[in-house]
This record gives sequence, C-alpha cells and structure tokens, in this order.
Amino acid sequence: MFWTLKAAKPQLSLAIDADSIALAFAKDSEGVISFSGPERLVQEIEEFFDINLVDELSFFSPLGKTGELFEVPVSAEDAQTDRIFLVGIGDSSTASFRVAATAIARKVRGKNTTVYSACAISNKDVKAHAIALTLGAYLWNLKTGEPAGKPTFIVATNEKEVINVAITISKAITRARDLVHTPSNIKNPAWMATKAQEFAKGTRLTVKVLAGKELKDFGGLRAVGNSSPKPGPRFIEVGYAPAKKKNAINALPHVVLVGKGITYDTGGINLKRPYDLMIPMKTDMAGAAAILATLTALEELQPNIRVTALMMCAENAFSGTAQRPSDVITHYGGTTVEVIDTDAEGRLVLADGLAYADKNLDPDYLVDIATLTSSATLGLGRQHAAMYTRDELLARDFETAGHESGDRVWHMPLIDDYKDALESDIADFNHIARKVKYSAGSITAALFLEHFAGNRRWVHLDIAGTGRSDSDAGENPKGGTGYGVRLLTQWIMNLK
Repeated sequence: MFWTLKAAKPQLSLAIDADSIALAFAKDSEGVISFSGPERLVQEIEEFFDINLVDELSFFSPLGKTGELFEVPVSAEDAQTDRIFLVGIGDSSTASFRVAATAIARKVRGKNTTVYSACAISNKDVKAHAIALTLGAYLWNLKTGEPAGKPTFIVATNEKEVINVAITISKAITRARDLVHTPSNIKNPAWMATKAQEFAKGTRLTVKVLAGKELKDFGGLRAVGNSSPKPGPRFIEVGYAPAKKKNAINALPHVVLVGKGITYDTGGINLKRPYDLMIPMKTDMAGAAAILATLTALEELQPNIRVTALMMCAENAFSGTAQRPSDVITHYGGTTVEVIDTDAEGRLVLADGLAYADKNLDPDYLVDIATLTSSATLGLGRQHAAMYTRDELLARDFETAGHESGDRVWHMPLIDDYKDALESDIADFNHIARKVKYSAGSITAALFLEHFAGNRRWVHLDIAGTGRSDSDAGENPKGGTGYGVRLLTQWIMNLK
C-alpha cells in the first residue's frame, strides 16, 4: 500500500506524536471562521502550541475555497509536530471533506510522515474523509531505486469501526487501481485470472476460470480475444457468500456483476486513430478490476448478500486472427450479431457475460460495468458515470449509493425509438448502431446490452469517463481511478 490509515481518540496526547496536525475550517457569509473538528481538541491544540488559529488564518486572504490548504509552523517542548495544516471545507458537505482530504494527502504523498487529522466529526464525514486521504496519497510506478515514502494518516474518531470500514474500502480501491495501472506487456487475460486467484487465497472467495475449448459457447469473448491467441481470452467467475449463512445461501438475494476486462485495446482491424488514443488503453479492463476489488471488500465487510463477479477478459489486438468488420458471431445463448466495427468490442464480451448470468445464475440483480463509449464521456465528463436501467427504484438506489460513496452516477434514458439502428440484414442485431445516425452512442450501446440481460433487474454503468483520469485531479491519480468499487460496495451494503 502507498499509505497507512489508523484511528485514534480525539485527544492531544496522541496528536503531538504526529509530524503534522490537520484541521478543517469554514467561513460563513459574515466572515466568521469555525473549525469542524472536536471543539475541545481545537482548544487544546491552541493552548499547547500557544497559538490562535483564527489569527493565523487572518494572514491569508481570501479564505473559504474548498480544499485550500495553509501551513502554520508550530513548536512545543517534547512535541514531534512541527506544522499544522488548515484546510478549507467550503459548505461543510461530505463532498467537501473529501476534497479537503485530498489536499492534505497530495501535500504528503510519497513522504514518510505522519498526519493526525481532526477534520471531521460525524461518522459519515469521517469515513469519507479517511477514504479520500488514502486515494489522494496513491502512487504507482515501476521506477527502480529508492522507493517512495509512505504517509501514515491517523484520523481522530471515537468510532474505530468507521476507520476499519474505510481501510477495507481503501484497500479494495488500491487493488483496482494497481490492476488498471499495470502495463499490458505484463497484464493479459491469464494474468488477470492469476490475480483473482491471488486475491482469493486465504479467503472464502471462490474462483473459476474458463479458457480455450471451455469458451466454445462464448462467441463474443472468443471473437475479440482470439485476436491475441497467446494466452487467449479468459472467463473469470469469482463468488462471494457470507460466512455465517452456509446453510441458507440460496435464500439470499443474488447480485451478479459483469465487468469488461479488455487488457489492451488497439481497436483491432478498425485500428484506433489518432494512435495516441491507444496510449491509455491498458485501462480498458477497469470494469473487471472494479468488480474483482469489490468482492475483496465484501469478503471483509460480510453483508448478507450472495455476489458473483464475471470478469470478461480479452485483448483486442490487430492480428491475422482478429475478427473482421462484416463477421457474424453467435453469442452465449444463441443470439447472432453482425460485427460492424471491431473497436466496439466491449459490448461483445459483456453480452456473453450477461447472457451467461441470465441463463445460469438466476440473479436478483444484474449489473454490468465497463469503460464502454466515448459518448458517455462527451455527455457527462469525468464526474458522473452514465447509468442505464428501466427500473426507477433501482436507479434511485444507485443514485443514493453514488451520493453516499462519492462514485456518482447520472440516470440516462433508454430510448426505444433508437432500437432500429441495431437492426441487421443478416443477423439478429448489429452491435454498433450504424444503420441510422442517432448520435447517441452510449444509449444505443446500452440498448444492445439490454437484450442479453433478459428480464432481470438490470443496470448498465458506462464508466468511460469516470474510470480513467487524464491528470492528478481531486481524489484521482492520472490513469486508473478505481471508480465503481465504492459505488458497488455501498449499493450492496445498502441491500443487506
């Protein structure tokens, strides 16, 4: 891990064992400054260091911007602390506590230092703040030489269990980010299967991997993955069930998660242009990474839900064995599809996963997640994932989970008038909606996938915008964000 997260009682005797203390402040419309941490602790800090924090802030102007951070040097006999971080929390919302945390984490990322944070009081804000501290401190590289330092965050709270949950979720997001950042000369479908088995070792998670002839019914996965026959595609099924419900597992609600796992996407025969579009394509398995990491979190949190993750892993390469535009493939379950554009491969592997889940797993909830379309990014940017479902109640549940977790979603329409764009003269469907130009690529992709979900309570999450970041921004590092782990974990925990 690139961070250490601990809980500590909100008392000064522990705070002075840290290199720095972090406090959050807000400024109201009349210019009055207040601190969000425990009032007694703020008073003790001022007395111990013989300092007036409001006076210190008066040297800086203007004040109040969320995430704005000020350093105040301090000293006291026998104290390790040599500075106080004062960070603005704007409207004091949970989202603002996340922003404040990332400002602190960016300040100490890669350093062997200890920060005692007394920024938040409520359990909800403490949890959000603690997770954001770890996300902002994330680093990944393959540089040789002296490794980067690792900051330790000590969060002031009387509820240690809140921090334990934050640690669990933070570890899962870190795992997802590590998977996404790994270069594709290392990461291939077989490597993804190995990582799933490694994560499951020593836990009650189960892992099943299908390859080669075992994939004969998975027409979409084979069509995409056979472009890179060594090692070829993998169907990876990971299962979670609560430890205390061994004799009543089948009575529990069953959630099936399907994740796009394209370990590298050249576009295939329809090669991506301009070529710099291919540089971030090692991240095209972010959906599969998210669902695998989510199950590692659930194994620790133990909700009374049964969850199965289907990782549809393949490499979309440019080769003599690659599928061609005009090919017709037969998906799991028998649906035939005319391939128009080999760079629209994600929906082909997801279709097999959805059909497999519908036919064999009897899910109460069926959710797919994928870096699927640039259209989703154009429409929503990088702050919201595009969510598709006809189930209004389920949509509200996901919106709530997104608000609570920080992985936000936006409910998009499934417009039946656009379905004629998926018609084909030679197969049941074409997969890219090129027959009619509706300029609604994310919507038509969702309409295509809906067919394979049957009559299940289905949600499609297009995370093309949220799954990757072009720069260090907020909680996200440049590259893979780990989006979806918080959302799915929160939603599942809310189901219990």
